[in-house]
Amino acid sequence: MIGNIIDWGNTILWSYVLIALLVGLGVYFTIRTKFVQVTNLKEMLRLMTESPSTDSGKKGVSSFAAFCISAASRIGTGNLAGVAIAITLGGPGAIFWMWVVAIFGAALGFIESTLAQVYKVKDKNGFKGGPAYYMEKALGRRWMGVLFAVLITFCFGLAFNSVQANTITDAFEEAFGLNRLAVGLVLTVFTAVIIFGGIKRIAKVSQVVVPVMAVSYLLLALYVVVINIGEIPGVIGLIVTSAFGLEQAVGGGIGAAIMNGVKRGLFSNEAGMGSAPVAAATADVSHPAKQGFIQTLGVFVDTLLICSATAFIILLAGTPEEGIGGIQITQAALSTHVGSWANIFIAIAVLLFCFSSIIGNYYYGESNIEFIRENKIVLFIFRLAVLGMVVFGSVSSLSFVWNLADLFMGLMAIVNLIALALIGNIAIRVLKDYLNQKKEGKDPVFFARNIEGLKNTDCWGEQQAEDHKNT
Repeated sequence: MIGNIIDWGNTILWSYVLIALLVGLGVYFTIRTKFVQVTNLKEMLRLMTESPSTDSGKKGVSSFAAFCISAASRIGTGNLAGVAIAITLGGPGAIFWMWVVAIFGAALGFIESTLAQVYKVKDKNGFKGGPAYYMEKALGRRWMGVLFAVLITFCFGLAFNSVQANTITDAFEEAFGLNRLAVGLVLTVFTAVIIFGGIKRIAKVSQVVVPVMAVSYLLLALYVVVINIGEIPGVIGLIVTSAFGLEQAVGGGIGAAIMNGVKRGLFSNEAGMGSAPVAAATADVSHPAKQGFIQTLGVFVDTLLICSATAFIILLAGTPEEGIGGIQITQAALSTHVGSWANIFIAIAVLLFCFSSIIGNYYYGESNIEFIRENKIVLFIFRLAVLGMVVFGSVSSLSFVWNLADLFMGLMAIVNLIALALIGNIAIRVLKDYLNQKKEGKDPVFFARNIEGLKNTDCWGEQQAEDHKNT
C-alpha cells in the first residue's frame, strides 16, 4: 500500500512537474545570466584557492572547504549506483539527459548558492544558511522556510541515508558475501558515534580520503576509456541516439530516458534541490557570487566527470547479466575491464563515499531542525530516526528505498524551485555587481547597498565590508 502511494506520487512529480520546472528554470537562468556556468569557468577554478576573507574568518570556512562539504554529500550513491539504475531503467539515453540536467542545472546551482550567501546569518561557528533562510528573509514567508526545512530533514537525514546504507550493504554483499544486516548494524554504530558528538576525527578523515578516492576512481575510469578508445565514438553515439528514442535499449524510449536521466541527475548533482546552498552559506567570502561560482563547478565535477566515468565503464562492458541491479552492475562492469579485484575496490569506494554522505546528510537535517527551533529533545529523536533508517535501508529492497528518496527529493526541489523563480533576480543582480567590479580590476567586495531594495541581510553591512578591505 505504502509502495503504491510512493509510486503514484513519483509518477505525478517526475512525469510532469519537476522536469518542466528543472529544465525550464535551468534554461531561463542560463539565458538571464548569459551562460554563467560556461563563461566563468576560469574564474571558478581561480576562486577554489581563496582563503577565508576576513580576520574574523580565520577559523571560518574557505570556499574550497565549503565546496568539499557539499561534494562529500554529492559524491556517493548517485555517481556509482544511480548511474547504473538510470541506464537499466532508461537505457543509455538517460546519460544524455543527466548531462543536460547538469549543464542547465549548473545555472540553478549558481542562483541558489549565491542567494544562500546573501541571506546567511552568523552563528557560534561562523555562518549558516540555505533555502529556509532566503525563503524567510527574501520572501517573508517563514512557513515556506519551515516546510522546506522539514522536507530536507526527511529527505537527507532519513530517505537519502537509507539509500546510502542500501548501497554500502549491497556492495559488501557482492564483494565479500557479508550479511547485509550485519554490515548495516556496524555502519549504524559508526554513524551513532559521530552524530552523537563522539569521535569527530572519523568525519575529518573521510573528508581527506574521499577526494583521494574520487581521483583514484577517475583515473581507473580513464584507464578503462584508454584501453577501449576505439569503442568510445560508438558509445557516445549510442547515448545520443537512445536519448531521443532512435535506438531502443533496455528501458527504451525517450520518456524513460528523460525521466530516469533527470531523476538520477538531480539525485547526484543536487542542482536546484536546495541542499548544496546549506553548505555554500558556511563559506566566508568577500562576495556572494564567489560561492555561487564554486558550487556551479561542483555540479560539473559531479555529473560531467564522475557520473560520466561510471557510465562509460558500464556501457563499454556490454549488457549486464540478469538478476543484478544498482551498485552490483557497476562492480560487474569494472570487473570485466580490470579483473575481479574491482569488486573490492568499488565496495571500499562506496563505503567511503556513502559514509561521508551519511554524515553530511545528517548535518543538513540538523541545521534545518535548528532553523525551525533549537530543541535538544527533537534533535535526539532525529538522531535515533537517522540510525533507524540506516538499519532499514541496509536490508530493504533496492526499488523501495530509491522510490522513497525520489519522492522526498521531488517535493523538496519543488519548494526550492518556486522560491528561485520568485527571487532569483536578486542573484542575477549580485552577479552583475561582481562582474562590474572585476571589469574595474577589483577583487569584488559586496555591500548590501549595492543592490537597490535589498533587505534583511545580516552579513553584508558596512562593517563587514571594512573588514574585507583591511585584509
